[in-house]
Amino acid sequence: MKVVFATLLVSAAAREWDDFKAFFGKVYNGDNEDAAHKATYLFNVAVNEVQNAKGENLKFGVNQFTDLSQEEFRVAAGFGFVRSWEFESTTALLQNHVSQGETFPDSIDWEQRGAVTPVKDQGQCGSCWSFSTTGGLEGAYKVTTNHLTSMSEQQFMDCDTGVNDACNGGNVGFALTYAEGTGIATDASYPYLGVQGTCQTSFTNAIPNGGVMGHSRIGTFFKTTADDMKSALQMNPVSVAIQADQRAFQHYTSGVLSSGCGDQLDHAVLVVGYGLDGSDEYWRVKNSWAASWGDAGYIRLNTATNVCGILNSQANYPLIASSVAV
Repeated sequence: MKVVFATLLVSAAAREWDDFKAFFGKVYNGDNEDAAHKATYLFNVAVNEVQNAKGENLKFGVNQFTDLSQEEFRVAAGFGFVRSWEFESTTALLQNHVSQGETFPDSIDWEQRGAVTPVKDQGQCGSCWSFSTTGGLEGAYKVTTNHLTSMSEQQFMDCDTGVNDACNGGNVGFALTYAEGTGIATDASYPYLGVQGTCQTSFTNAIPNGGVMGHSRIGTFFKTTADDMKSALQMNPVSVAIQADQRAFQHYTSGVLSSGCGDQLDHAVLVVGYGLDGSDEYWRVKNSWAASWGDAGYIRLNTATNVCGILNSQANYPLIASSVAV
């Protein structure tokens, strides 16, 4: 009986592995590589089961990174955020957005308000900064004009080359400074390739030249508070940087993440709002790893502490000229 049961378990694991490979289009170089990734996959599934057995609302699950070790995940996920003080140049900052002690609603969600485009996929390219940039622009433009248009990450990768460096990383503040001096292309007219190409000048404008007036930093250069973030979120979605290269991010599926992700900023994302899950208040964050990751491409981070470094003074949003409203 034990032999039969063990055989059934092996057979089930084999089917599960084959289903995983088929669903995510995984192809490996020979049987040895396949076996190695299968072993990693089974280990990560066991890690997920340990977390899910705790009875917490935080759940881990299978996604496109489940066959990868943590080091392999760090390569595949495309961490490409560079902190602004690591550059010698300056950005055209118009103002600091600091809370004035106002009262906030219990929740806000810009996706529900129609100011957030569907989740995108940066692939194995450190271009997260460009996705966070377009997310902020898309939201601010929707708020200003009542039109939601998907904007081009590829334009920033190809053309914003002063300090930003395509798949090798960049900074949202510098990208928004570039945006002040040009029209911003629609995603449809300047689609994402996942590699740097030649800067194109012929495309359909989502935002005309001069439509981006600059950007506002949330809080001060050295400190952002939760109230500062909530205050900014009353206006539009906010671009932020976080640390996302730990197992908690690799395996996240649902619930509120409260720890286990560090605060050494390496990834740019978009905060679309905040809310309450039981007693846990959270930031709702849009990622750029496709809808197959996380909670349909999103993650919720606890607001009680500086989870994943989300308040480490790298949050901002663009300012759109009212004259572009149509």
